[in-house]
Amino acid sequence: MAFGDLNRINTNIQSMDAQLSLNRINDRMSENQLKMSTGKRINKAEDDSAGYSIATKLRSRIGGLNQAMQNVGDAKSVLSIAESSYNSVMDNLVQMKSLATQAANDTLGKEERGYIGDQIEALGKDINKIADQTVYQDYQLLNGKVSSGGTVQNTGSLSMTFQVGERKADTIKADISAVNVGELFNGGTGTANLGGTAANGGTTTSITASAAGTGGQGSLTFKSTAGAADFRAFIGKVDSAVSDMAANVNDIGIKQSSLTVRENTLSQAISSNQSAKSRIMDTDFAKAKSEQVRLQILQQTATSALAQANNGPQSVLSFVGR
Repeated sequence: MAFGDLNRINTNIQSMDAQLSLNRINDRMSENQLKMSTGKRINKAEDDSAGYSIATKLRSRIGGLNQAMQNVGDAKSVLSIAESSYNSVMDNLVQMKSLATQAANDTLGKEERGYIGDQIEALGKDINKIADQTVYQDYQLLNGKVSSGGTVQNTGSLSMTFQVGERKADTIKADISAVNVGELFNGGTGTANLGGTAANGGTTTSITASAAGTGGQGSLTFKSTAGAADFRAFIGKVDSAVSDMAANVNDIGIKQSSLTVRENTLSQAISSNQSAKSRIMDTDFAKAKSEQVRLQILQQTATSALAQANNGPQSVLSFVGR
């Protein structure tokens, strides 16, 4: 800081020094008021270039984590829809088992078995309806059909990949098995025999299941010739379908559990990154308020010093007047 001579009035060094100090204080007050009004310690890169860069990366990560949390919720919704339909299909299979067990008893006649066969066929159609109506967005979850190059293909399962993190590798893959009649009772092609063995050593075709193709879901057929032995053989097929359904439900449960773990992890990660970003970017209001009071006092003293410096050269008038 320069020291002026009050006997020289062309250049008031003391006034210039006081103005410089006051301008600096005003700038700092302006910055402090901006911090308090925005709630941010860093409002532009020049405030803290390193902190601004780190906080920007954290903000990007937080945005990805928040969307990943939403993705996990959507994924759990998809699996919940599939699980609900699996339970409905399982109910139908249990009813099939009960009817087949009833028809396998020799106390029933041909006509009564025919009625039971019709009921089981109807249950099979209901299973197909459940599979057909289990839809999320454009996905038929339980039909195992995917579109490849504009051609619908029957793959036996629907594979879905869920993005559950903000990094490329943060994914969980879920395979949702098809549960229409064709997949449950005929996982191959053509028509499968579900009845018993004929007396001459061949196989009967009294109970059959068609495979699920690109244009259908398969079907069960019970002929009037179906006897007790055929229904006993069919019981085994139903048991196999029930086991497959139990495995499907188990797989869904495992994926849901994994998603729940990821949801908890994401919640903790979001909180930690928000905290780190806050420490860098956010204003400490207690500190800012204390700084505001200090700057106000300095502003008043600088203003007073400037007034005194401006009044100093007037003392020269005493020499001129005499």
